[in-house]
Amino acid sequence: MAIPESIVWLSPAWRRQFAGHVESIVRLAVPVVATRTGILILVAVDIAMTGRAGELELAYLSIGIAPQILLLLIGIGMLFGTAVLVSQADGAGEPHLCGRIWRLAAIHALGMGVVFGGLCFGGEWFFNMVGQESGVARGGGDVIAMFGWGMPAIFLAVATWLFLEGIGRPIPGMVVIIGANLLNALLNWLFIYGNLGAPEMGATGAVLATTIVRWVMAAVLVGYVLIMPGHDRYGVRGTMRGTWARARVFQRIGVPFAIAQGIEASAFSAVILFAGYIGTASVGGYQIAQNLIALAFMCAIGVGTATGVKVGNAVGRGDQAGVRWAGWTGTFVVAVVMIFAGVLFLGAPETLVGIYSQDAAVIAAAVPTVMVAAGITVFDGAQGVLMSALRGAGDIWIPVLFHCIAFWGFMVPAAALFAFTWGFGTPGLMLGAWVGVLIASILLALRFHLISNRPVRRL
Repeated sequence: MAIPESIVWLSPAWRRQFAGHVESIVRLAVPVVATRTGILILVAVDIAMTGRAGELELAYLSIGIAPQILLLLIGIGMLFGTAVLVSQADGAGEPHLCGRIWRLAAIHALGMGVVFGGLCFGGEWFFNMVGQESGVARGGGDVIAMFGWGMPAIFLAVATWLFLEGIGRPIPGMVVIIGANLLNALLNWLFIYGNLGAPEMGATGAVLATTIVRWVMAAVLVGYVLIMPGHDRYGVRGTMRGTWARARVFQRIGVPFAIAQGIEASAFSAVILFAGYIGTASVGGYQIAQNLIALAFMCAIGVGTATGVKVGNAVGRGDQAGVRWAGWTGTFVVAVVMIFAGVLFLGAPETLVGIYSQDAAVIAAAVPTVMVAAGITVFDGAQGVLMSALRGAGDIWIPVLFHCIAFWGFMVPAAALFAFTWGFGTPGLMLGAWVGVLIASILLALRFHLISNRPVRRL
């Protein structure tokens, strides 16, 4: 007897197809998750080691990180066309175009790095302008200025990571980030605390270590791409002839994604500034909770990257059903993973916070905030994967509008309402974040349902 369409998911053929899509996404996602988690562990180690240098040093680092992350995410958004175009070209059987796209991305990366690095030197002025206490503004300004020296390197590294992931080779990036974390911990030990005759620089020393590590990562990744097996097939050593023909498409993809990243990051930066108005302990406490969410979100980024690549491959093949399968399977996988993260946040907040700080005031602010964050994880992961799926499909401007609505229209006002008007303090800021990611996940799910039922169109 035929299985009714309404319960087609019970059929062995459907289950085999579903399992195949889960396996392909997980196989690509695991090393990507490891790489993205490694990137964030660099920040987590900086925060944890700086926290042991004192509450003020942690506040300087937390304030300085926020606008740097905004610039970083805008730049990464500009470079996301690398993954989209590379995966579509590879799926269409045109690997020789992939190297051209990488070279184009590398030039954009270095140019943005110089511009954004220059902006970092206005940090103290910015913090004073938005009303931060003068000492915090000065310390945070020193931190973000040090970040500026590494901006070209991190963008070049990101462009190369995206290229490697787009051709299905994420493992070299994972190996590089493991080595980078070991080097970063050693350099932190030297420059934060002044060991072995190095200057004792506190928060600024942590960022000096990160800057050195970023340049090392960029050099190693570029070196690998130039000598990797199959480099001739992908045309990575070619000249710039013919490369600029793709620049307009690259920028047409990158600009809206950069705006989307900027909208989300600036909204979260605004919430960090709200924490600064509550007090230095609130800044540290909220930053710890936010960093834990970001660590969990690395799973979403890994699954999202794999999903976006699979969607892009399907677009390159002209496979509409493949687009749907990749997008919804990725959303299912990330939901399962993020449930476990939420349970961990809810069950062991004191243990998690204790990794970062032993300061009683910071712990008091962080623990209830982490417990609130437990409710965010699934929705945050879903919106991240759905955004990547839409990127892989080449959907450009509507997701940007949805991000603006969710994060500035809902999250920032809700955070202010919960924290100040209703008096929930630091946990109230996280409640506002929960509202934002919930709205974003709903809107993006509706959009992907619409896009995945249209005929595919390659960029």
